Amino acid sequence: MKKNTRIYSVLVENRSGVLCKVAGLFSRRCFNIDSLTVGETDDPTISCMTIVSSGDERTIEQIDKQLNKKLDVIKVKTFAEQQCITRELMLLKVKYNKNNRREIMEICDIMKVSIVDMSKHYLMLQICDTPERVNLLIQMLQTISIVEVARTGTLALAKCIEND
Repeated sequence: MKKNTRIYSVLVENRSGVLCKVAGLFSRRCFNIDSLTVGETDDPTISCMTIVSSGDERTIEQIDKQLNKKLDVIKVKTFAEQQCITRELMLLKVKYNKNNRREIMEICDIMKVSIVDMSKHYLMLQICDTPERVNLLIQMLQTISIVEVARTGTLALAKCIEND
């Protein structure tokens, strides 16, 4: 069976316990969450949960049906990866020295990575890009001493089309 990745943009009521209920839905049915991001929308009473999950067609359909059954869920939009724009934020701390400093700077320049903090031996880098490019940056810096990584989950919005 072919595995598909789906991105669910779920508008929910912004109150305590909602995240737990939605995550519980996934765990009870043994559905995997590849990425989960939650934040308030322009309306402080509503949050948007962006959930990335994968599975066969039956699993994808079940997730959609189960999400729509939840009382706290206002609206569910389901996207294939090519239907939306995705971004992820990552902060990455690396140890540098005179031998690798130039290489790090070149990687930052090529990948459009910002240096947001530095000390005598450490640089903190910031990237906001597609999940694939965030992973690529990690791969490119594997040979350099990565000290710490903090990254968000995937955020997504449907591509702009005039029929919206």
